[in-house]
Amino acid sequence: MNTNKKKLLIKGLVYDAIGMASGAVPLVGGFLDLLWAPYAAKKMSAMYPGKKGKLASALVFIEEILPFSDIIPTFTLMWLYTFLWQNDEEFGELRPIEVRVK
Repeated sequence: MNTNKKKLLIKGLVYDAIGMASGAVPLVGGFLDLLWAPYAAKKMSAMYPGKKGKLASALVFIEEILPFSDIIPTFTLMWLYTFLWQNDEEFGELRPIEVRVK
């Protein structure tokens, strides 16, 4: 596994664990989410630059602000999308056709 990919995965797992842990603290967890949500959004956009990172940043902010949604591992899902599920080929891309001559 590429070192950069591994670092992003480990960071994502840690950030997801912190986000989930804030929900485990009774009464105070909701207030911790108010502090954690903007920080998590900033970290998401730093980890994944570009349009997809901005969208993921907004999603992690919403996920952390909403009550009872702390169990969603947003950072891990973004890592999976980026490195496993995303198809690198763009639709409509022009590619040369190989012709074999016998």
